[in-house]
Amino acid sequence: MSRLSDTGAGALTAWRSRWCPPDFSGKVGVAYSAGADSTALLAAAVAVWPGQVVALHVHHGLQAAADGFEATAREVASRLSVPLQVCRTDARHAPGQSPEDAARQARYLTLAGMAREADVSVVLLGQHADDQAETLLLALSRGAGLPGLAGMPERFVRHGALFGRPFLGIPAATLRDWVLEQGLAFVDDPSNTDPRFTRNRIRSLLMPAWQACFPGFRQALARSARHAAQAQVLLDELAHEDLQTVGVPPRLSALQALSRARQSNVLRHWLKQEAGAAPTEAQLSELLDQVDACRTRGHRLQLRAAGGRVERADDHLVYRTL
Repeated sequence: MSRLSDTGAGALTAWRSRWCPPDFSGKVGVAYSAGADSTALLAAAVAVWPGQVVALHVHHGLQAAADGFEATAREVASRLSVPLQVCRTDARHAPGQSPEDAARQARYLTLAGMAREADVSVVLLGQHADDQAETLLLALSRGAGLPGLAGMPERFVRHGALFGRPFLGIPAATLRDWVLEQGLAFVDDPSNTDPRFTRNRIRSLLMPAWQACFPGFRQALARSARHAAQAQVLLDELAHEDLQTVGVPPRLSALQALSRARQSNVLRHWLKQEAGAAPTEAQLSELLDQVDACRTRGHRLQLRAAGGRVERADDHLVYRTL
């Protein structure tokens, strides 16, 4: 195998050692779009897990080229002797919904269903260092907190399926060069250059500027994302401890005994745990002000937060969905 191939296989081997038991023998799914990144991932996975790999191709039906993507996927899967599953899904967005978010949600839901059907233990995704850098730049542009600045995790669960991203430390150019070197067919998705999508504008305008000023920016941003992820783990652990102290639902008197920063942290944790709700910065700030003002029994509290409202019930806070 070539040096570039070793890079991909090495990343997979390192990911396996971190997240899989030593005697792992289950099936490994690869989310295979037939693009250069997922083609590199599929070939590397075959080298690391021979006989255990299943290629999972989602046909989004969003553009005329989708049938060509499927044809290329079948060609490469056959060449690599990998079984291929194809599932068509409706990834059109609803009015007011981001087309990117709609396609991503439909993709994950479909992949999770395919993984269950194929009895796959983990589904690998081909996101790489450039994708991680784009994610962090997008989060910065939106004023995200630590969860957003942590970027994409290398392991997560969605819709009951386990997903992994072993290539987050490898630049896109490295993967593409390897695929070309191996002579494997792949497709270039025309939507990846559509300037209507925010990520594409970041890719075409911001990334070259960062590269010109800071050639090692991908690794630096990835390092920052790891630091943010570690910090968020600590905040989650502190929130869990504080929630045990203030109770569920939280007692106002116990909340008021905490610093404002810890109140903010534990209330975010409680709302996420209670209802999957993520309040805005303004909503949380107002909630903290109201908590501080609740010093008498007759003081009412009712505040919108995410898709519901936080109310006072005796000496407790409760969350009610609207």
